[in-house]
Amino acid sequence: MTLEFWTVSGAPSPWRVALAMAFKGLTYDVHMLSAARKEHKADAYLALNPRDTVPTLKAGDHTLGHSIAILAWLDRMHPTPPLFGQTPEDAATIWQRTMEIFDHLPTATSGVLSPIFFDGVMRATDTLHTAADTLRAELSYLSGLLADDPFLSGAHPGAADAVAFPHVRLLQRAIDTKPRLMQELRLSALPADIAAWVTRIEALPGVEQTFPPHWAEAA
Repeated sequence: MTLEFWTVSGAPSPWRVALAMAFKGLTYDVHMLSAARKEHKADAYLALNPRDTVPTLKAGDHTLGHSIAILAWLDRMHPTPPLFGQTPEDAATIWQRTMEIFDHLPTATSGVLSPIFFDGVMRATDTLHTAADTLRAELSYLSGLLADDPFLSGAHPGAADAVAFPHVRLLQRAIDTKPRLMQELRLSALPADIAAWVTRIEALPGVEQTFPPHWAEAA
């Protein structure tokens, strides 16, 4: 059964699904939509996903349009290696971590990155400093999860890692491309344990192929 995957370059929600498929060694056909051309609002795409969001994953006659639902579906359809662990205790722990990250990290990173990447803010305003404080608290939470395990999901990469990685990697992108501003916000480098986790994720087979294509074009 062929998997068809609709995404937008650099969007965190579909990126987490692409990571989950990489963790599982799955292949899929990619439909890269242009947000600038509003291709996610075209009639053909709305027929698949009436909410005009990404990602959308289609497998045969079955279509899903929410990243977390897709992670759950992938784990049932392709259970090895698991995204949510092997035992009921593993599943509960990983689901809790996944949803806590989902509920808090995107908002925290967006508070810093959206003004920088989309609004053209070039200096550290009071609002940005406040957002940076919130983001550092979320990074501290991630560090706590990595205190005893190599991955946010435990001994192996899983759903919590797939959800967190795009946001952390986008933060690293800001550090790389806006070093002076990020230094003013006291976000000039990822914490060492999180940086090491990023390196571990990037070393996994297939992960490099999930990176936003426009990053390579801009290099």
